[in-house]
Amino acid sequence: MKGNGALLLVVLTLFCVCGPATAEDDNEFFMEFLQTLLVGTTDELFEGPLGKYDVNEGARAALTELKSCLDGLQPVHKEDLLKLLMQVLGGEDGS
Repeated sequence: MKGNGALLLVVLTLFCVCGPATAEDDNEFFMEFLQTLLVGTTDELFEGPLGKYDVNEGARAALTELKSCLDGLQPVHKEDLLKLLMQVLGGEDGS
């Protein structure tokens, strides 16, 4: 549960920091960000979805730590997280 709370905190923080955008832009950014967070490298995370933002050292360290925790998950758990994220961002109810 601790990791889930941290992921949610990161997502909400990024939403506030990145400013207003259209819902489609938000979904696209978050999907790319979360997918990179789950299956990409740390470099891909900072050069890709976060590349146009000024990520301070504290946030960089926190995201690196979070990435390290997520990298320790079993592949099946990462896959289930991606499916959940696709449901949430796609507006599906999962039933």
